[in-house]
This record gives sequence, C-alpha cells and structure tokens, in this order.
Amino acid sequence: MRRIFLEKKEIHKGSLVLVNRNHALPRQIGEGQLRSLGGSVSMEKAAAAQLGRLLERKREIVCVSGFRSRKEQEELYLRSLEEHGEVFTNKYVAEPGHSEHESGLAVDLAQRGAPPDLIRPSFPDSGVCRSFRKKAPWFGFIQRYEEGKEAITGIACEPWHFRYVGFPHSLIMQKKGLALEEYLDLLKTGGELIWKYAGRRFQIRYVDLGGKTSIFAEIPERRAWRISGDNRSGFIVTLF
Repeated sequence: MRRIFLEKKEIHKGSLVLVNRNHALPRQIGEGQLRSLGGSVSMEKAAAAQLGRLLERKREIVCVSGFRSRKEQEELYLRSLEEHGEVFTNKYVAEPGHSEHESGLAVDLAQRGAPPDLIRPSFPDSGVCRSFRKKAPWFGFIQRYEEGKEAITGIACEPWHFRYVGFPHSLIMQKKGLALEEYLDLLKTGGELIWKYAGRRFQIRYVDLGGKTSIFAEIPERRAWRISGDNRSGFIVTLF
C-alpha cells in the first residue's frame, strides 16, 4: 500500500468540490489552471479538454459563460438584483463566493442563434442540445441544477448549466438520479462505493478528516487513482 498525505488546506481542490449556498469556495483558481474555450470563456484545464471533445462537431452549441472571477460574479449578482429583483436573483444567480463558476468547473451553454441571455441562455431538450445532454456524463459532466432538486441545490432548474465532476462520478449520478449534494452524502455515509461498468471496476472511498488537519489515504499498489476534496469535511478517493 502507498500512503498519500492529505492536508485540510487541500479540501477545497478537485473536481468534486461542493459549491452552493451553504458551502463557499474560499480559494480562487489561478489563471495558469485555466484553458480558453474561445473568446473570453475559459474553464479549468481538465474540464475544458473534456468539454472540447464533447462539443466536437457540435457547432450549433456555444459557450456563454465559464470561469468567473469573484469580481465578475459580484457584478453579475448586483446587476441581476437591480434589473430583476431579489426573488429572481436568488433562483438563478449565486452570491459571490458561492458560485460554481468561480471554481472553473462550470459552464453555461446555449443553442446558437440570437445573442444569448447571460443569466438564462436557451438550451432546449431537443436536437443537438438533447444529444449533448445524453453524452455529457461519459465525458465527466452533469446537468447541475435539475427540476425537482431545487430544495437540495438551492437553485432553480437550469438546463443550460453543466458541471464537470469527472468520470465515473458523472455517470453514477446520472444513473442514480442524484444531485451532487446527494452523491457526496451517499459517499460520506456509505464510506465506499463499488461501481462496475463495461468490464471496468471503480472503487470510490470517502476519507473523513474527522476534525484533523491532515490524514493519510491508503492506495493499493498498481492501481490508478484520483483524489478530490469535497469542500466540506473530507476527500473522495477514486481507484480505477
């Protein structure tokens, strides 16, 4: 077994970090961790690479918004309050520090056509948009805010907002019908999840810090692995 040293300060990093009304993102992603999607839109490098593969030959889909700095999120939030009011803003715009866009892992998409609404771009459940939605989990993406999950996510249904969580987590969430909050709770309470698909076996473990400032994660020899913090109380270790 290999022992991987994990520190509390790393809990805010990784593709599975939870960012919502109750869990702010304390760190800003650096420009060196971003990759352009064209124009002024960018995302975290791994997420951008997978989105590029997913959007290949889908010229009818455009990227409206990706990474936003804290300042940009604040400007959008205040502008929405002024133009649309508090009720609308609380449904569709996260407060500064609580937006997934600040992590570089979220993207808003639109069907090409008229200039898109920056807050609620059109992304219908038909044609190329439906095709994208079906294929997204295979490339590590989920529709983050789905209908019926508003009480859990704190955000209204947003068919245009996709979040990179990485494979196989994206596929598991889709198959089980889980929002990110529910999935992380499942991992934390269950401790370990075994997922078998197409002859491959994935072993997913939750490592709880338990109030400590550091902890070790044990990784079997000759196993590929990936670790992400959850921005709450621990880490998710994925063994391939």
